[in-house]
Amino acid sequence: MADRSIAEGSLVDTLRNGLPQVLPEFLAHRRWFGGKARKIRLVEVLDLIPFQGPDFHAYFVLIHVSYDAGPPDTYDVPLIRLPGGIPTTGLDAFSVLRIRPQSLAEEIVLVDALSDAQFLSFLLDGILRSATLRGAAGELRAVPSTMLAKVWEPAHGPLLPSLMKAEQSNSSIVYGQRLILKIFRRVEQGINPDLEIGLFLTEYTLFRNIATVTGHLEYMSRQGTKTSLGILQAYVANQGDAWEFTLRAVAQYYERARQSGALAASEIPRESILTLAGQPIPAVVHQRIGPYLESAALLGRRTAELHIALSSAREDPAFTPQPLSEAEQQSQATSALDLLDTNLRLLRRLKGGMLEHIQKEAGKVLDLENKAGQRFQRFHSQKLSIMLTRIHGDYHLGQVLFTGTDFVIIDFEGEPARSLAERRRKRSPLQDVAGMLRSFHYAAYAPLLQATGAEVDERLKALGPWAYYWQVWTSAIFLGTYLEVAQNAPFIPRSRKDLALLLDAYILDKAVYELGYELNNRPTWVQIPLEGISQLLLDRS
Repeated sequence: MADRSIAEGSLVDTLRNGLPQVLPEFLAHRRWFGGKARKIRLVEVLDLIPFQGPDFHAYFVLIHVSYDAGPPDTYDVPLIRLPGGIPTTGLDAFSVLRIRPQSLAEEIVLVDALSDAQFLSFLLDGILRSATLRGAAGELRAVPSTMLAKVWEPAHGPLLPSLMKAEQSNSSIVYGQRLILKIFRRVEQGINPDLEIGLFLTEYTLFRNIATVTGHLEYMSRQGTKTSLGILQAYVANQGDAWEFTLRAVAQYYERARQSGALAASEIPRESILTLAGQPIPAVVHQRIGPYLESAALLGRRTAELHIALSSAREDPAFTPQPLSEAEQQSQATSALDLLDTNLRLLRRLKGGMLEHIQKEAGKVLDLENKAGQRFQRFHSQKLSIMLTRIHGDYHLGQVLFTGTDFVIIDFEGEPARSLAERRRKRSPLQDVAGMLRSFHYAAYAPLLQATGAEVDERLKALGPWAYYWQVWTSAIFLGTYLEVAQNAPFIPRSRKDLALLLDAYILDKAVYELGYELNNRPTWVQIPLEGISQLLLDRS
């Protein structure tokens, strides 16, 4: 036993010294690595925690990545050793880490451990057993929640693991469609909001339209600081996310619209979404849009119930609502103005290379710059009496699962590019509402942009008014139901004027953020946020 311990210790030292040389190229080809646009200057191994199963040797490796510019990152990289060389199938050269130690005769070959079924089963077993595994600078703790036994226990039979392929910033493993383990790849000291909010909703509220938290993985340093590494949840049987469900409904809507011909100008709503949300939805709207209006209303109800649950704490400082301070209000306005300036400067620079009709829309938005700035200044100057709470933080149709009869809200991690402290800040729940309203806009226009050149122009001319009609009425019924359910909550302004001011500011800020994203990543879609900005600033003063 002593000889084996020494050998393992020697191997760990070899990996600690050898991994920094081979990890940069490996990271550059991982979907979950967020630093691809920056040049890696240095990779350091913070800790390396051995996992030993009956037939495998694996390691949870925490690495610190420094770049030539910008702040460093910490990543969680589970690796497994392949004794006897590399498999001939299933792996490309960039998926393999090869270390040639001088002191060992055998080359060390490593791959992502999440590709190994034995390792994945070992992870779940570790959570069931409350296992603790020690590294040089800390320990990995596998922690079950009180809900795990209610969802699954070994007596129910084994669960076969499978790695989900669709994710980017994290990695998720499904166990027999009973449990799902999400491994956080980019990590920071502190509790991840996905785990923190999930535990709060699971254990301290009655809101059940989430994936129940059944356990988690965390790293405890010798100094006593915790870092969330993963979250285990009950698997939610679903028919895809709400984005896919909505696009199917929009496709059916457009088929009916093509048969109906053009909308009369008088049929296109001109009032604000907030005004329409306070009125009965006309029967003709129900006839044209169909059953999806009921789905939008249900989503509004579930969103309001989520926010009410998140505002229910009275003793937990991390969740207790707090009033919007003058300093916070000024900070939000300043941040919005800075983003507006940055993204409109980018728009000016790229405008000349756009299609003619998009140039026209871009010019309209650039002419509205002062009006947009005034809208954010008005937000800062108006004294608002509302409470801030924890919120979802990255709320859109893709963050909601459709079960066939209901909606389940997932992924409370917030925007992954933001720091942990930013993602844990209390905000107005109306920012989540703004995110969903912008998502409806995207769902209405995305099908019309999935073509090239003249075909896009033709679709927009024929169906653009129908897209606006769908977006506005769907948003109105979502918002109306949300406000009806949450009307007495402390985060809803008592004044309709204040409510309109907040919604306008948050929706505009979200659209300005989307403008920058599309200019940098998906320029063919830039018309969607451009039209969103124009709608907000031209429809009412």
